[in-house]
Amino acid sequence: MASFSAVKFLLCFFIIWLINFLPLCQGKENNEYKYPFIKKASSFSSPPSISTTNTNDGYDYIIVGGGTAGCPLAATLSKNFNVLLLERGGVPFTNPNVSFLDNFHITLADTSPTSASQFFMSTDGVYNARARVLGGGSSINAGFYTRASSRFIQKMGWDAKLVNKSYPWVEKQIVHRPTFSHWQRALRDGLLDAGVSPFNGFTYEHKYGTKLGGTIFDRFGRRHTAAELLASGNPNKLTVLIYATVQKIVFDTTGKRPKAMGVIFKDENGKQHKAILGNDKQSEVIVSSGAIGTPQMLLLSGIGSKAELEKLKIPVVLDNRFVGKGMADNPMNTIFVPLKKPVKQSLIETVGITNRGVYIEASSGFGQSSDSIHCHHGMLSAEIGQLSTIPPKQRSEEAIKAFMKNKKDIPIEAFKGGFILTKVANPWSTGDLRLINTNVEDNPAVTFNYFSHPADLQRCVEGIQLVTKVVQSQHFTNLTMCVRETTEQLLNSTVKANVNLIPKHVNDTKSLEQFCKDTVITIWHYHGGCHVGKVVDSDHKVLGVNRLRVIDGSTFTESPGTNPQATVMMMGRYMGLKILRDRLGKFAGV
Repeated sequence: MASFSAVKFLLCFFIIWLINFLPLCQGKENNEYKYPFIKKASSFSSPPSISTTNTNDGYDYIIVGGGTAGCPLAATLSKNFNVLLLERGGVPFTNPNVSFLDNFHITLADTSPTSASQFFMSTDGVYNARARVLGGGSSINAGFYTRASSRFIQKMGWDAKLVNKSYPWVEKQIVHRPTFSHWQRALRDGLLDAGVSPFNGFTYEHKYGTKLGGTIFDRFGRRHTAAELLASGNPNKLTVLIYATVQKIVFDTTGKRPKAMGVIFKDENGKQHKAILGNDKQSEVIVSSGAIGTPQMLLLSGIGSKAELEKLKIPVVLDNRFVGKGMADNPMNTIFVPLKKPVKQSLIETVGITNRGVYIEASSGFGQSSDSIHCHHGMLSAEIGQLSTIPPKQRSEEAIKAFMKNKKDIPIEAFKGGFILTKVANPWSTGDLRLINTNVEDNPAVTFNYFSHPADLQRCVEGIQLVTKVVQSQHFTNLTMCVRETTEQLLNSTVKANVNLIPKHVNDTKSLEQFCKDTVITIWHYHGGCHVGKVVDSDHKVLGVNRLRVIDGSTFTESPGTNPQATVMMMGRYMGLKILRDRLGKFAGV
């Protein structure tokens, strides 16, 4: 009997191993079977020229950006039309740093030119990242999946019935129920004790109280991204080019209104190509490059403030001073909770949604591979206290780079513990995005002006007060096996962390306002730059231009739900369905 049990155990282990690892080893073969339309940009054959003459050889839709919105949008439109999707990065399927939850931090840490995550730092001094891979932010984020509130849907002017049809389309393909770790249970119970009630159980819906949400990581810790939604596309009408870096949108400016004609992009070898639209007046270029990439692309293509464009000698197609304006990033602050022993790694699973516009989430543990602890881990770095030997005012960018280079001997004990996060929803503080140069591969200058509005700062203080109550609850002291620390002790642990390049102050642990300002980091929920009513209309068509739309989070004036990826993916599906219905009516069949 014991022998039979052992064999059964080994068989189960082998099956799990196959499920978990075989796709990685045979990824090329499997992916070619599921996604035969994904090709390198160098395989593209350019037409003779882009001219003002209409052509029948072009595409019905050219989508710039194969991200969280672009992938579901392309899959949907390809049901009836020829679609070209251009993505500047590679595929996520065979990249272990993207595919596995354990390696979440490594992707954010990789600052190489081929990384799926492109590092940038706002002028505020806060580290940040933008996606550079098929699947966009869904390929590098913490995986949490939760829908937007009904208020947000109404604010966007979306058809609620079509929205409620579009969310499940995403969920059936890539969303899972999380494993619910001990750390997340402690957060749930601590939130309820602190008054963030009721407990709404497991739900995708946005409800006040405490809940368990969805995740795009399956039970084996494998990530499922928006790129997998492309499998629902029509392979006979869909072409996806990777390593295709769009340089600019090309316009016909001879008429009363500029008209998008196509795009110019470079392939992985640096060769330039031209992709053009067909002769149907309803054919469009759709920009889905995200809150950083989309306003940058419009500006590089000549749509923006005339004065700013002329400074960089960019030919002006349309003077619109609102492009790149209204940039916002939900400020996040954290409290580090030390443990006496390693804890299972978990990302975002539980969330507390307060009626004060403060959201509480948590992550714990760390990937313990030798590769993961020998690199910089970004803005949620678990190396608490390792930078404390450098005085706050001397924590320059150069000092931090030197620190990162010489920290290969950090003991594994430094990675014990976890974070409780507080996010300010719908910040009143906004900034802008502007070009530094005309190179699309360089990051633009982005300013978010964190806590410039006093209401945001007050909500951060309330969030920190709530977090300390949770951490000081019996549920967390039972988990950490540590004595209950004072608020000052908890704040001091975080103040010493390598979280940003903002100068620290001596009263950080005495003033919660100062603590919020000095330890602010990002939760990667930045949005804006192409707002509805200012850059695009209610159908997301660019104002003053024909055959050009923007479909992504750059059109949002607030980040939907507690985490935006669910709504951005839904938006891609929703807008695809809406475009089909508007163009084909009942013949769309959707």
